[in-house]
Amino acid sequence: MTSRSPSTLDSSIAQKIEHTLLSPLATRAHIDRHCAEARTHELFAVCVHPTWVPRCVELLRETPVVVVTVVGFPLGANTSAAKAFECATALRQGAAEIDMVLSLGALKAGDRFGVRDDIAAVVKAADGRPVKVILETAYLSDSEKQLACALAEEAGAQFVKTSTGFARQDLQTGPVQSLGATVHDVRLLRACVGERLRVKASGGIRSADLAHELIAAGADRIGTSAGPALLAK
Repeated sequence: MTSRSPSTLDSSIAQKIEHTLLSPLATRAHIDRHCAEARTHELFAVCVHPTWVPRCVELLRETPVVVVTVVGFPLGANTSAAKAFECATALRQGAAEIDMVLSLGALKAGDRFGVRDDIAAVVKAADGRPVKVILETAYLSDSEKQLACALAEEAGAQFVKTSTGFARQDLQTGPVQSLGATVHDVRLLRACVGERLRVKASGGIRSADLAHELIAAGADRIGTSAGPALLAK
């Protein structure tokens, strides 16, 4: 694969990266360092848990870096009312965009209205701010991914997103393996939504080459905890 210079990576990837820190073990020191990295490398955003939104907003107030947070994360099994409340609270505290996990159980059951209305509740609470719908593609068939894209669009979301980064292979079927973004899934999501919605690839993106492949496949944003490392290679 062709190597790329750091300057090329900076210009082509930095403004697509949402620098992500969603570890439950993250401390204030970790968050402060994370924001400093995003600021130094001029990344598009940081993506953090709701509890850290006020701190990130404070640290990034005089910069173009925006704050993204998650709703119903990572399982999507919260009630729609809880997701909407979480969304509204985060936006009041200064979050600019919301990444929500759809109701996976409802999708698996073929409950179109349940999935659509769950997304729509968050879209309404977002009051025009971008909502990204996390599909958790590792757990879905291609037909389920297509249905999820259609329902996200019907509900008024602005993005579909591949993964939480927390999906794991069933322990009974083999070694523990993190399941995240793939080129196949990004191409499929892009084909489903066309140019009407945007696509965010996330989960396991730890190389510049993979990031470029995902962008070429149709990703508008890259969610990764390794943002600065991508720019250094």
